[in-house]
Amino acid sequence: MAVAAALALVGGQADASNGQSPATRDASGAADLACPLGSFHCAPRPLDYAMCRPNALLEFYDPGLMRDSSLRDSSPTQVQAQHVDSSNQSVYHLSGDVRLERADQLLRADRIDYNNGSTDYDASGNVRYQDAGQLLAASHMRGNTNASHGVANDVRYQMLEARGNGTASQGQMLDAQHTRYSQATYSTCDVGHHVWEFRARSITIDKVNGVGVARDATMRVGKVPFLYLPYFSFPIDDRRKSGFLYPTIGHSGRSGYEISTPYYLNLAPNYDATLDPRYYSARGAMLGGEFRYLVPGSTGQLNAQYVPRDHGENDGLADTRGDSRYLVQFSDSTQLWKGWQFVSSYNHASDASYLYDFGDSLSHSAIYTLSSNAALVGSGKWWNAAVGGTIYQNVNPFITDRGLPYKQLPYARFGMDVPLSRWLEFGLDSEAVAFRKNGYVEGQREDLYPYLAADFGSSAWFVRPKVAWRYTAYQLDGGYQDYGYSGLLASGASTPFTDESPSRSLPVVSLDSGLVFDRAASLFGHSYTQTLEPRLYYLYVPYRNQDNLPLFDTNAMTFDYWQLFSPNRFSGADRQMDANNLTGALTTRLLDEGGVERLSASLGQIHYFSPQRVQLARGQNSVVPPTDWTRSDYVAQLDIRLNDRWRLASSYQWSPNSRLTDMGMLELQRRIGTDGIFNFSYRYRRGLLEQYNASVVYPVSERWRLVGAWTYSVKDRQSIDALAGVEYDSCCVSLRLVGRSYVNQAYYGFGPIATAGRPDRRDNAVMFEVVFKGLGSTGGQIDPLLRRDILGYQ
Repeated sequence: MAVAAALALVGGQADASNGQSPATRDASGAADLACPLGSFHCAPRPLDYAMCRPNALLEFYDPGLMRDSSLRDSSPTQVQAQHVDSSNQSVYHLSGDVRLERADQLLRADRIDYNNGSTDYDASGNVRYQDAGQLLAASHMRGNTNASHGVANDVRYQMLEARGNGTASQGQMLDAQHTRYSQATYSTCDVGHHVWEFRARSITIDKVNGVGVARDATMRVGKVPFLYLPYFSFPIDDRRKSGFLYPTIGHSGRSGYEISTPYYLNLAPNYDATLDPRYYSARGAMLGGEFRYLVPGSTGQLNAQYVPRDHGENDGLADTRGDSRYLVQFSDSTQLWKGWQFVSSYNHASDASYLYDFGDSLSHSAIYTLSSNAALVGSGKWWNAAVGGTIYQNVNPFITDRGLPYKQLPYARFGMDVPLSRWLEFGLDSEAVAFRKNGYVEGQREDLYPYLAADFGSSAWFVRPKVAWRYTAYQLDGGYQDYGYSGLLASGASTPFTDESPSRSLPVVSLDSGLVFDRAASLFGHSYTQTLEPRLYYLYVPYRNQDNLPLFDTNAMTFDYWQLFSPNRFSGADRQMDANNLTGALTTRLLDEGGVERLSASLGQIHYFSPQRVQLARGQNSVVPPTDWTRSDYVAQLDIRLNDRWRLASSYQWSPNSRLTDMGMLELQRRIGTDGIFNFSYRYRRGLLEQYNASVVYPVSERWRLVGAWTYSVKDRQSIDALAGVEYDSCCVSLRLVGRSYVNQAYYGFGPIATAGRPDRRDNAVMFEVVFKGLGSTGGQIDPLLRRDILGYQ
């Protein structure tokens, strides 16, 4: 008897490559994907359906049914019934607990009439259908097998792969991949326990494109309707699709209440866009947008925001009331030919206050400078090169453009590293840059840094000598003698520059060496391998007077452990320190049986055989004396991870010259359960800052998590950033409410503020986010903030 199993209303070739049952699949969502302690970037947590009821399926679900839908055409149909009437040899009347099974399809009913010639069928009485993709129950179902269409009444349905389920007064199978429900509901919550659902005049399911469409729909939370949409589309699988993302609702001290209703456009597989209309109660309407593309040889992104008329109050900063304001951000990388690509970025705001008003809110850090760059970049097996230019825009309304870095228009860089033998290599770092900045000395700089480096050793020892020569030359523009290090002499600058073409040339010689000892060790009943690694680093650089060289892009770097082994304590090429130094350092590590480093402790110090004479700049009427140190700070650092739940990191610098602590840092991290974390840190740098910081993600229960972060400045005797929030997670809904109180740019004291009064140095923001699982989210406005402020947040 040829009875096809395609009697289902929403049957079709559902992908059943995953052999897990829904109950098993849901439970796997709660797998421990905790971010490793100390990680700065943690992968987002996937949507977790672990809190859904493991057996929240329609009651007739059969977990033992085959799940491979590809075997349907080649599999026979097995028929079971208490009574079979085939007296007319054409229509079969089956009754009494009828069961038709083929491959992954199973149809059960009290009665089924099947026409073997036309393949019409009529099932009635407790109709139940199951395949790899869905379950369906109905009081009556009729249709045609060959045409793959049918009609069912009083329907209950459930999608096994996408978790959608609901009810309908009637369902129609249009073909094997398309189904329409009338007077229907849809939700991804547990069957019979809908926290939210759509009620629509019709819901169409398109398996080919992975899209559901609801018409004349009302969304309800509980029994309360709160959103009406004449047309709404939603995903039924993980593929991208066009449609509304859920609104963002928030409030900040600068812009008032905010509501955002983004709409995603899945234009093509290789490009898409998002339109983001917003309204700020204190400033007016904004239209934002994002466009991303990936075409052969190129990838890029364009973001834009436009405020046609800002009606915000004038607060003493730039008067933007009534102005149109905008922000444009563009980046592109285009492959030109093998080894070469063109990279570019353009970032520009209409005014210096734009990001202060619209960007520095709950989910953003303060940004003071926007940079734009265009460059031709190439690389090969032993070389790299770049030619381009970089400009900057000031977006801090509390300072002038004097605080901007020099423009580099243009620059050219070339580097190479050529192996001459197994242990010897030749290298070169070089650049030529034209520096531009109004009100400051301008000119061109060429820097050449060739070197020879050798590497001898084994797993137990190493010796790495290096010989280099550094040549730096300048060609200053006309009027250079009118400038000092701080700008015009009339502004109180230092001694003017006296040479139009100054230069510097000197050798840089270093010898790095070390030993590695190891032994078996035991601690707290665990076996480890302990290493002892002494290291000596000698550096020689003769003194050259560099007082007549301008400072284009050079600053003194913060002293830390890695500075013990650095050939220069200045960034940029405008200064090369003199040195006759020997660094001694000692490191010990504990490695567990799997090779994981559980403890690392290091201590080091530089011994100066001659004074450090090169300084950044000398004042007009004073001379900066050379340092008379014979020893640098003692630098110590410690990192302990004796298990996967605790981490302790610390660094400390003590000066034997002043007998004072110059720097101290302590970080403690504790994993709480599988999705909680606690962080505590203390940071101190003499004369600059002393801060305490604490942050936590605390799981109160399976559904509730508290989040918080707090930074306190001892120097300022105030909290400079505080955040508190709550997260709720259930089977089909996640909620987050976060508030933040923080200091704005004015706190950091960038020079005098040209305002009638002192601006408020503290802002507040609050935001609410909801995720209806399986439908979308608000776009993740809160997530970047929590990732930034809570180390290890997921």
